[in-house]
Amino acid sequence: MSSGEFSRRDFVQKSTIVAGGIAGSSLWSPSVFAATEKRAWEKVDILAGATLYDIDFDTKNPNHGFLIGSKGTFLETFDGGKKWDVRTFSNLDADEEITYRFETVSFLDGEAWIIGKPPILLHSRDEGKSWERIPLSPKLPGEPSNIVATGNQKAEMSTSTGAIYSTENSARNWKAQLKETIDATLNRISSSGVSGASYFSGSIIDCKRDVNGNYLAVSSRGNFYLTWTPGSDFWVPHNRGTPRRIQNMGFVKGDLNQGVWMALNGGLLLVSEPGQDLNGVLDAKFLKADIKSGGYGILDVAWKDDKEVWAVGGGGTMYYSKDGGNSFKFDSSADKIPGNLYNVKFFPNGQGFALGSDGVLLRYTVNDAQV
Repeated sequence: MSSGEFSRRDFVQKSTIVAGGIAGSSLWSPSVFAATEKRAWEKVDILAGATLYDIDFDTKNPNHGFLIGSKGTFLETFDGGKKWDVRTFSNLDADEEITYRFETVSFLDGEAWIIGKPPILLHSRDEGKSWERIPLSPKLPGEPSNIVATGNQKAEMSTSTGAIYSTENSARNWKAQLKETIDATLNRISSSGVSGASYFSGSIIDCKRDVNGNYLAVSSRGNFYLTWTPGSDFWVPHNRGTPRRIQNMGFVKGDLNQGVWMALNGGLLLVSEPGQDLNGVLDAKFLKADIKSGGYGILDVAWKDDKEVWAVGGGGTMYYSKDGGNSFKFDSSADKIPGNLYNVKFFPNGQGFALGSDGVLLRYTVNDAQV
């Protein structure tokens, strides 16, 4: 055997020594690999196979929350969302309750509100121990689509046609916040140049309210969006600024002043620049986020803080950003979970949840995610 050759035994021995040296040095550490393999989200097992739509926690007790969805799904937690128990409404019989799709829940200082379809409004003033079914007027324009608790016995409710109402006495009376319907507004300003306004079908999707009472809505066809600010008599329509249809929209950090995000068909995501007057007649300026979605639609986006942002969408896809939403990377937490993720939410204490079809509930497991 020449000096330039060595046996297989020599190779194995030398390789073992080298590997042992690396393992014993600071270049290799099991904790490093554990950190990279740890997922930021974990699946929570719940006794429900329906689509989940919304989740909220009591501001007075952040460990106490409600989770709602289709087929009458109504669950409650007292440990911050690690374990959920099935609840029912005593004023709804079992056969009736399963026909409802509960879509929005709002929980503030022990007072909770829930709306669903067929049109139903439920209210609790004792932390969910008992619930009152609030009658809805047949003259209500559209169906209730969103409700937000705003104070003691106070709430704001919006409908599928863009009507907004407020109550200050536990829904005994409601006061209209607008003087003009979206239809009337679009007819009045039909020459304003809002693309797609002439195709308005009379309804909006995913009406959202920010922390200051500003509203954001998308036309049901996804061809333009609208904003409303407290004290205004009507909605202000805006061009989407792109040929792609709007999939969904929302507020940056829950505040219109911080900007809005816009998800488009084909998995594109746009984020507006902060400080713009989105309630004015000028269209907002958007920047395209760097996100490789593979064509899967982005269905919801949420800011955990100034830097960390999460986006969820079709096919159980999840993406995260560490630069405030400028660029995103794929996260594998839900890659083996079938179905879509429709909603992602973060709460002031750092809790986070992602909701989807087939009873999928993911819980954010780290406060400082190192993904």
